[in-house]
Amino acid sequence: MIEYRRDAELTLEKFIHIYQSSTLGERRPTGDRDVMRQMMENADLTVTAWDGDQLVGISRTLTDFGYVAYLSDLAVAQSHQRLGIGKHLIEQTRAALGEKCMLVLLAAPAASEYYPHIGFTHHPRAWILEADQPLGTAS
Repeated sequence: MIEYRRDAELTLEKFIHIYQSSTLGERRPTGDRDVMRQMMENADLTVTAWDGDQLVGISRTLTDFGYVAYLSDLAVAQSHQRLGIGKHLIEQTRAALGEKCMLVLLAAPAASEYYPHIGFTHHPRAWILEADQPLGTAS
């Protein structure tokens, strides 16, 4: 039986391990403990999934709780995928947000087919400025 917790106490080791045990670890700086600590400590809303004392899923969100929430990370351990844990993490996240608050995310390539399956609508106007990319001017 999977237990879902909002803002559970996490160690940095468990936090890093859930990313490494999911496909999301390939696109997160799991080798940079300082950045991972900042990610863990500075999210506005974190919902976790537990199989006993084992962390098997996480939803990490940045939000104002009223208008918009950016679901920055949704990770489920590969050993526990396809059990509905990701969907339940999103449901728990939505339940913690205001009733008018929309949920926005950037899908990992491996998950691009997952989100439409659970009701998300594709939005083609997302833009990214990488940390090492200079801010240019329009030509």
